[in-house]
Amino acid sequence: MKQFLEDAKIVIHEAIIPTVWRMVFYAPQIAGAARPGQFVNVQKTGGQTFLRRPFGIVDADTAAGTVTIIYRVVGVGTREMAGMQCGDIISVEGPLGKGTFTTAPGRVLLAGGGVGLAPLIFLAKQLKDPIVLVAGKTASETFWTTFFESYAHTIYVTTDDGSRGQKGVAVQALPVILRENQIDRISVCGPTVMMRTIADAAASYGIACEVSMEKRMACGIGVCLGCTFEGKRSGKRYKVCSDGPVFPAREVF
Repeated sequence: MKQFLEDAKIVIHEAIIPTVWRMVFYAPQIAGAARPGQFVNVQKTGGQTFLRRPFGIVDADTAAGTVTIIYRVVGVGTREMAGMQCGDIISVEGPLGKGTFTTAPGRVLLAGGGVGLAPLIFLAKQLKDPIVLVAGKTASETFWTTFFESYAHTIYVTTDDGSRGQKGVAVQALPVILRENQIDRISVCGPTVMMRTIADAAASYGIACEVSMEKRMACGIGVCLGCTFEGKRSGKRYKVCSDGPVFPAREVF
């Protein structure tokens, strides 16, 4: 897969909630090559951080030449990003990752929590009427539903405190979802515990499941070996950045 390094002009930059931001930048080469599940490595030119930061691709508009990411402000690098303005230039490398989401026909359940929902938006756009499960701690963290409304057949919501949707964690919604829908496969991205429990449940129902892993990455291209893990079935040593980030759940859990 081709990879590009572009000095991208920011065209939209807005806070969705105070700690979560949406950035759209003009990077036509990356936009033209991107596939659901891939990510970009970004860096503010002249910023305080030496290493780039990886973010899943939320959308790639080939006609407009733009790429969208959504990120949570958690450290020095993302605080710098949040201070950037429309018209500023950000250095972007991508699209990265060979392991992409499956887009074959079938009724798919997309399940995610937190910013793990971001790359599932791009996948939803490529599928036909997916079922979506949005999990959050409180109602304020379920704003993600607005990004899926144009693509989803049905959206289910769970919150830890019961302030919106079903009270409980994501996996607790599966019995209802599977009773009301014929699901052929499940694609998951979010906290490790959430992905593990949904992967285990999928296995018990005999449903194929794939997960998008999140790990700290230094290089993003498979050179530094900082994001490796051993496949549970194959025993193979995988690099999350270059072999993934999407893997069959049975290899991860």
